Amino acid sequence: MKALLQRVSRASVRIEGREHSAIGAGLLVLLGVEKGDTADDASALARKTVELRIFEDEAGKMNRSVVEAPGQILVVSQFTLAGDCRRGRRPSFDQAAPPDVARALYETFVQTIQALGVPVSTGVFQAMMDIELVNQGPVTFILDSKRGE
Repeated sequence: MKALLQRVSRASVRIEGREHSAIGAGLLVLLGVEKGDTADDASALARKTVELRIFEDEAGKMNRSVVEAPGQILVVSQFTLAGDCRRGRRPSFDQAAPPDVARALYETFVQTIQALGVPVSTGVFQAMMDIELVNQGPVTFILDSKRGE
């Protein structure tokens, strides 16, 4: 499971021209689910996302989590994070989890964040979405459950 985290001043999801969800300061998380990922991966990655100290403290150092900032999280499913671009010019999505598996693990990720007390909004699984964000910093990190993050 891969999560691309972007620290944002604001972010929103639009579907068919209408705003579906929006957050203020916090994290935009693009979440890709791969074959072999488990509910334990989803929960652990959600905890890591919530606990990661990537927000500035009074001294300007990255020393606060999204909880301590405080901030919100917007989670958007992003199967293309499972894309393999090593060969040819067309990405292979062989490693992407099937939609029913991916949806369940995406929901586990979101529910874990909610259980940790962080306000969370979402996109719509498998929808064509327009994502707007203001990346603050810019600050962007990639977490990968297969690398023990």
